[in-house]
Amino acid sequence: MRTRTERRERLVPHTIDGETKLVSEPYDVKVPLPPRDWDHIVLTGALAIVAVGLAIVIVWSTSSIGDLLVRTNVSEVIAYAAATGFSLGWIVCMALEWLARYDPARVRRPRAAGHVFLAADMAAVCVHGWLADSFTVGIIGAVLSGGAKALYTLVLDHQAAPLDSRTQQWVTIKRGEIGSRLALGAVRRQLTRVESRAAAEEAALRTDPETGPDQADGDSQPPEGAPVLPGSGPMTVKDAVTTARSCGITDPDAVLRYVRKVADANAKTETVNRYLRSA
Repeated sequence: MRTRTERRERLVPHTIDGETKLVSEPYDVKVPLPPRDWDHIVLTGALAIVAVGLAIVIVWSTSSIGDLLVRTNVSEVIAYAAATGFSLGWIVCMALEWLARYDPARVRRPRAAGHVFLAADMAAVCVHGWLADSFTVGIIGAVLSGGAKALYTLVLDHQAAPLDSRTQQWVTIKRGEIGSRLALGAVRRQLTRVESRAAAEEAALRTDPETGPDQADGDSQPPEGAPVLPGSGPMTVKDAVTTARSCGITDPDAVLRYVRKVADANAKTETVNRYLRSA
């Protein structure tokens, strides 16, 4: 059995001048190692080979198709950038196949689309070989793309464990429930944004929120016999309190509203009450 040495620490008593304390002491212990997971090692190696093969195919296809597009008097940068789309199309479909490997219904579309993109890629490589008077090389390049796709499909089929009918239905229902929650969250965020925009527009268009429906011009008239306060400043808080008292206003809330209107919009209630008591 294979083992490895692991350094650990433990508390041991240590006494000096009759006083004992617990101190840490390092020590080594032999820990058994689990056996090698050869299945995982082989699968990792297979995935690495597929990844290297895909990289080679991308380079080959991009070089061939890019040279084919350059023959049409297109800029080299644009030609080779467009050429990457042929390979990236079916490689993206392969990634979607991997994500949907446990759902046979969802994996059909990306697999079919991947075959279409792969066929277009292989056809373009063959056409380039034919125009370059090397049709055999074009066929070899196309076979490389098909071989990389075939290797990936074999690895995917091995990795995707089949589910029985009931388990598959359970997974589908659970995925639908979680997807509904995500969709409702997105819809709620969208509705909240729309509602906030609508409220902001209504607030911007509202000239006087305090105006009632029976007031046509928006000017409220004070009741008959009510004291008239000067509405213009500038004043200090103390001057505004004094002015309100001289006009016969003694209600602290009314004085506070007047002070905030003509003197300081952020006037504190304690300050106004203090000036009222001292007035």
